[in-house]
Amino acid sequence: MAHWPGGLRQFVLKMHSRCNLSCDYCYVYQAADQSWRTKPTTMSPAVIDQAAARIGAHVAEQRPDWIEVVLHGGEPLLAGTAAIAHAVTAVRAAVPATTRVRFLMQTNAVLLTRSTLDFLEQLDVRIAVSLDGDAHAHDRHRRFPNGDGSYAAASAGLGLLTSARYRHLFVGLLSVVDLETDPLETYAALAAWQPPDIGFLLPHRTWADPPPPGARYGSWLARVFDTWYPTVPRATGVRIFDEIIAVSLGARTATTAIGAGPVQYVTIESDGTIEADDILKVAYPGAPATGLNIAVDDLNAFIHSEAIRRRAPGTEALCPQCRECRIVKVCGGGAYPHRYRPGSAFDNPSAYCDDLALLIRHVQQAIARQLAA
Repeated sequence: MAHWPGGLRQFVLKMHSRCNLSCDYCYVYQAADQSWRTKPTTMSPAVIDQAAARIGAHVAEQRPDWIEVVLHGGEPLLAGTAAIAHAVTAVRAAVPATTRVRFLMQTNAVLLTRSTLDFLEQLDVRIAVSLDGDAHAHDRHRRFPNGDGSYAAASAGLGLLTSARYRHLFVGLLSVVDLETDPLETYAALAAWQPPDIGFLLPHRTWADPPPPGARYGSWLARVFDTWYPTVPRATGVRIFDEIIAVSLGARTATTAIGAGPVQYVTIESDGTIEADDILKVAYPGAPATGLNIAVDDLNAFIHSEAIRRRAPGTEALCPQCRECRIVKVCGGGAYPHRYRPGSAFDNPSAYCDDLALLIRHVQQAIARQLAA
């Protein structure tokens, strides 16, 4: 069973299935799976109540000390304040008081205003923002449907969020790596916002459309690491570096992106369908589907579904090439969606295998040098 004792820990609620941006790398709208077209735009009150009840029942059975509920999209703020407030209050009411519930919103920041931030503060919702660097880097890919860049609007919202009044709500930035940008300039632009954490994301690709050869993404990230690592104390965490360091030093991983951690998250779409990792949309139509819906299925059915059973934690479920690799306990085979290859499904190394290998060895060499010194 691909979960730790305590069951699921993260519940992604697709509050709105549309977006106000048209990012050219988006795994929801630009990928093979186009099921968003058939989903209702906003999660209805009835679906919210069903989702809250299923989450509450799962938590009551598994009794974790904490869970995280992610308000997601599309752009979740398009759902409106009534739907967001309903989701937060319904889940809090359904979850036993012995479990702490942390609410997080992933937003493009375009719709962040003082009144919106006041509203989210009252609900105790923390906020992560998608930003790809400075104006030039960000606007290369993150544009409005009319083609205009979104940096000005996003930075205005982010400026409010990072002001003294609201900074306590800010949990970090997500940034998709772009090889056409300078890594150090991009890192400097992101770090200037003083985020608690930066999540650098590899563009979601598979062996059907692999990244360029030569481990260019690994080299890009290694240059950022060489600037970030010597800085003490570090005001900003970088998630991929922190995870590689922790797992390399023997920590048990809590992620399926670096390290072969258990699947502890579930996605509930706006129509109530229960899906696996929604990044699987890059693989083929229907890849995230489980055939389950919260109207008739509980979340234990998701845990026991075939989609999760084939993703056993650890390395035993990986392909032979991965199991024989010397760094497999660190990379864990890479993100599951990135392993897809037509004809052999997910029984492959990551399409980013060379990039991960370069970066992991680079980080481990830096650790070894420091320990030796």
